[in-house]
Amino acid sequence: MKKNLTAYGFLRVAAITPEHKVGDVDFNTEVIIKCINSALDTKCQVILFPELSVTGYTCADLFYQNILHEAVRKAINRIAKYTNKHRIIVVVGAPLNSNGKLFNCAFVICNGSIAGIVPKTFLCNTNEYYEERWFSSEFDRTTDTVKFEDNEIPFGGDLLFRISDYNDCTIGIEICEDLWSVIPPSFNMALAGANILLNLSAGDEVLGKADYRRKLVESQSARCLASYVYAGCGPGESSTDLVFSGHSIISENGRILSESKRFNFESQMLINDIDIDRINHERIKNNSFANSEFISNYRFIDLKIDKLKTDELKREVSSTPFIPGDESKRDEVCKEIFSIQTTGLSKRLKHLHNPKVIVGISGGLDSTLALIIAVKTFSNLKLNLSDIHAITMPGLGTGEQTLSNSQELAKQFGVTLKIIPITDATIRHFEDIHHDVKKTDIVFENAQARERTQILMDYANQYNGIVIGTSDLSELALGWSTYNGDHMSMYSVNSGVPKTLVKYIIEWTSAKEFKGEISNILNSICNTPISPELLPPVGNKIQETEKVIGPFILHDFFLYYFVRYGYNPMKINMLANIAFRNRFSEQEIKNNMKIFINRFFKNQFKRSCLPDGIKVGTVSLSPRGDWRMPSDSESNLWINQLDDEY
Repeated sequence: MKKNLTAYGFLRVAAITPEHKVGDVDFNTEVIIKCINSALDTKCQVILFPELSVTGYTCADLFYQNILHEAVRKAINRIAKYTNKHRIIVVVGAPLNSNGKLFNCAFVICNGSIAGIVPKTFLCNTNEYYEERWFSSEFDRTTDTVKFEDNEIPFGGDLLFRISDYNDCTIGIEICEDLWSVIPPSFNMALAGANILLNLSAGDEVLGKADYRRKLVESQSARCLASYVYAGCGPGESSTDLVFSGHSIISENGRILSESKRFNFESQMLINDIDIDRINHERIKNNSFANSEFISNYRFIDLKIDKLKTDELKREVSSTPFIPGDESKRDEVCKEIFSIQTTGLSKRLKHLHNPKVIVGISGGLDSTLALIIAVKTFSNLKLNLSDIHAITMPGLGTGEQTLSNSQELAKQFGVTLKIIPITDATIRHFEDIHHDVKKTDIVFENAQARERTQILMDYANQYNGIVIGTSDLSELALGWSTYNGDHMSMYSVNSGVPKTLVKYIIEWTSAKEFKGEISNILNSICNTPISPELLPPVGNKIQETEKVIGPFILHDFFLYYFVRYGYNPMKINMLANIAFRNRFSEQEIKNNMKIFINRFFKNQFKRSCLPDGIKVGTVSLSPRGDWRMPSDSESNLWINQLDDEY
């Protein structure tokens, strides 16, 4: 793994709420410099402070005092001078007195100098706010530059700051009320290329406002397909009539990455690594974003910063990205998945005038979930459960435990159970094609899968029913199905659910939806090794899928980042080594990723002719929907990059 997170598309940002005193510019400057120093220790590249952080937001009529503005100029110069030896971007809030007008500004400092000054656009002047008493707006600006000391500095709300040679990264800046306006400036900034949006804020606290603020930041990052970094001023502000909490938030594409503790008088620093690659990938995939037109022209200022030279990622990486990390939302998520799957199946059954449903059950995870979905759907539609025909087809590799679990589960659910052994028919087929029954090769395995599919299809015709497919998203990605065998059905309910999520859902149903013997059977199914059960058991040991193709927990991880975000193997490998550092070695991860890439490319032909199936999450491999890929494309580019990493 490279010790340079820039190569993987990450930018490290800090949202800082410094300890401060109203009107004490010297004290505030000292604290800001200390905070910058602390942020440098953690290799932060972009450092954001709150609105009017140099003076304090609640100075009121003290903003009219020249002595305050003289102190501000000295403070800004001092902060700039401190950054002279560091290739970083620091954004601080301070008032600017220019041409007889006073502006509430963000000073963008980089490499020892002021790169640009951005005035606030929308001034808040309702309820407890009186900003128009002191400040002029971006709308009142008459010049594109301002004189600051001996330098002419770019000035305006039309400034965007482009980080040179850094993953197509551009910064746009809003100040507090700009975000709360009907049409925030960040909309146009995003369309002009800004993918990092910074907000210097000074919002006070009243009951319920924090949650509203949180939703606003989260929503704006989603709508702009950007990272939104929000730094709020703290309780050091005047408490004459108001209380400020120091609420800071870092969000990315509609997801809050981190959030500060509120009402803390000491300096607080939020640090996170923003995934620029992820943001840009979302944008190029989004036609609405590409087709939008922005109104204003922007001036771009190029800045240079240091690379993020570290291998310590300041960002959580879940080993199970398909599974929600918030355990408290498990009920909600699983119920939502059930609703999606059962509604899809309900529509299909209604369209066909409620035919019988045929499900091949094996005692494995996938067929168990398909059976549960069928039962739930029939219950919702108030149909007779006996019209669900669960068929077990024991063959040459069937284990006693899985066979028992499948049959007992069908009985407990009250569906029609049909047992059709396939051993004799398979052996007869081997005789017909002159295949040695002792030769346990791919012919031996696939013949059984196709025999089962033939039975299910013919049985469905016989009883005027439809065959429900059981294959999950992980198996579709890896091609772990027999072409025109278990690969085929009349409607697939699991095609949008990866293996790790299948198990997660069944474990949840065992705990929350069922009880007694059904719950015991479901627990047994979850604890049974995943197997196609096509090879004869060796002693008491059945054929195990993961010993052939590798752990599904790894393949689901690879699948998520490869399809959902278009990450290259180098980046997926880096993230996997973080997520699985205590479980798999680097070599194991690399070997399994090669398996994933090779199988994913070689088995597209199976996905190109999939039956109808339900999309559940943000990753789908439907040839009619999310994933269109040539069946004969080469994987060399991806494999070679993985090899080059080592």
